[in-house]
Amino acid sequence: LHAQGVFERLHALMGMEDTMIAMYEEPEAVHDLVDFITEAELDFAKNIMDRVPSVKALLHHDDWGSVKNSFLSPDMFEEFITPAYKKIYGYWKERGIELIVHHNDSYSANLVPQMIDMGIDIWQGCFPENDIPSLVDQFGGQITFMGEIESRRIDLPDWTPEAVAQEVERACRKCKGPSFIPCLTAGVPLSSFPGVYEEVNKNIDRMSSILF
Repeated sequence: LHAQGVFERLHALMGMEDTMIAMYEEPEAVHDLVDFITEAELDFAKNIMDRVPSVKALLHHDDWGSVKNSFLSPDMFEEFITPAYKKIYGYWKERGIELIVHHNDSYSANLVPQMIDMGIDIWQGCFPENDIPSLVDQFGGQITFMGEIESRRIDLPDWTPEAVAQEVERACRKCKGPSFIPCLTAGVPLSSFPGVYEEVNKNIDRMSSILF
């Protein structure tokens, strides 16, 4: 597991507003900072793979949008972010990583072609707002979409098994296919409120036995 990613490190260092403004007013300086962050990520990858060369999967975290849209336009994203990840994920795969799972629980349907270009195998945390069935139709076989079970709807203090079962069934029936994996969009193996994560897994197993 690696977090934060390139974009989140930018706005952690500068703040979201200053990051966005700097991409317009000081693009060369932002490119220099992205290069610095990229080198730090590559050093981290080298340390991991030198010490644990048997590792075969990477879960990497970097959120790229809100519920409604990506923070950057596809053109801006391609200028500042995609080249960094092509280097980072390319290096991980050169060192033997077979599966790259990128967690990004936001709207990023407009960035999927660039995710494929980066080498992402699974986009994890994919919100319902991304229209996963449409993405599967367009990009299935090139990338897998993991998510749809909306944490905001069921990971609540007053959650019920019935509400969890209903949300899991909705997600599985809506998005079923070989390039979809159901899971909570939050992206970690736990829930904010005790019992939700386990109940979701139980219902994923139930729906898998029905649909597959």
